[in-house]
Amino acid sequence: MKDFIKVNNSSQITGGSDCIIKVRNVSKIFKISRRAAGIPGMLANMIAPKYEKKQAVKDISFDIEQGEMVGFIGPNGAGKSTMIKMLSGILCPDSGEIQVARYIPYRQRKEYVQNIGVVFGQKSQLQWDLPVIDSFELLKAIYRIPESDYKKNLNRFIEMLNMSEFLNRPVRQLSLGQRMRADIVAALLHSPKIVFFDEPTIGVDIVGKETIRNFICELNTQDNVSMIFTTHDMQDIEKTCKRLIIIDKGSKVYDGSLLGIREKYGTTRQLDVEFNKDIEVAPIEHVQIQQLDETDGRKKRFIFENQEVQIDELMNHLLSNYGIRDINVSEPEIEALIRKIYNGEVL
Repeated sequence: MKDFIKVNNSSQITGGSDCIIKVRNVSKIFKISRRAAGIPGMLANMIAPKYEKKQAVKDISFDIEQGEMVGFIGPNGAGKSTMIKMLSGILCPDSGEIQVARYIPYRQRKEYVQNIGVVFGQKSQLQWDLPVIDSFELLKAIYRIPESDYKKNLNRFIEMLNMSEFLNRPVRQLSLGQRMRADIVAALLHSPKIVFFDEPTIGVDIVGKETIRNFICELNTQDNVSMIFTTHDMQDIEKTCKRLIIIDKGSKVYDGSLLGIREKYGTTRQLDVEFNKDIEVAPIEHVQIQQLDETDGRKKRFIFENQEVQIDELMNHLLSNYGIRDINVSEPEIEALIRKIYNGEVL
C-alpha cells in the first residue's frame, strides 16, 4: 500500500483505495494532575502544579477495509476507548496519522461526522421524553436526510428490528433492549459507511442480543458497512466479527482472525469422559487427568497439548481399555484465550 501523502491545504491524506480506515504510528499521552492530599496539597498544586504523563496509546498502526467487521478489544485502561475517540474525531493524536473515509477526523469533524454512526451502549442519543419516532425526525433534520432515503431506511430498519410496537412510546418508557434497538437505528438513518459500536448489547437479554447481532450482520452483508466493536462480551465479537485487534497497555498485541487466535494460542484441548463405572485410569504420558465429580468417579477430564498428544490416539486408547458411556471433545473458549493474552501468558 502506498504511503500516506498530505495534499494541498485540506489536511487530507491520500493512499490506497481499498481501505476506509488507515492508522499510522498513532500515539496519545495524557497529563494527569498529581498533588498531595488535603488543603496544603491543594494550595501547593495551585502555585506549582505537578503532572504525571500517561501513555494511553503507543505507536499503533492498522488498516480496515470497506465492509470489514472488526472487534477492537482490550482490558480496562488498555487504550481502546482513547483510540476509538481519536478515530471518531473527539480526540487529536499527539503523533501519527489517521484517515477515515478520506477525512482527518479531528481536523474535519463537521464534515466527517456526516459519514459515520456511533452507538454507545451506556449513552443514548435519543430524546428522553419524546416518542422514538420524534427523535428519528429530529435526526433526519440534523443530518438533512432526503425524505425518500429517510423513509426507505426507517421502514427497513423497523421491520428488521421489529420496532413498530414502541415507535410512538417515549424513550424513558422503553426497556433496555428496545432502547438499544432504537439507538442503533438512530445511528444508521443517514446511511453511514462506518459505524462504531461501544458495548451495543450491554445489559440486553439473550433474545435482544441475538436480534441486534443478526441485524448487524445482515446490514453488513447488504450495505457493506464497515463496523468496529469495542465490547467485553466476546459473544458479540464471535457472532459478528472475523477479525480482532487486541491492545494492551497502549500497544497493539494482536491483529488477525478469531480462528488465528485459536490456532496460535488455543493449543490446550480437553476430553470429558463418562465411564460405565467408577474406575481408576492409569496415568497417560503428557495428559493431565482430573476428577469431574468428587462423589462419582465415572466422570473424568483429560487435558493435554495438541502438539504432544494426538486426540484420535487418546480416544482409541480409552475406548480400547475402558467401558465408556459418553465422550466429549472441548475446544478452548475464546474468552479464556483472550484472558491469557491480557495476562501475557501466551505472548
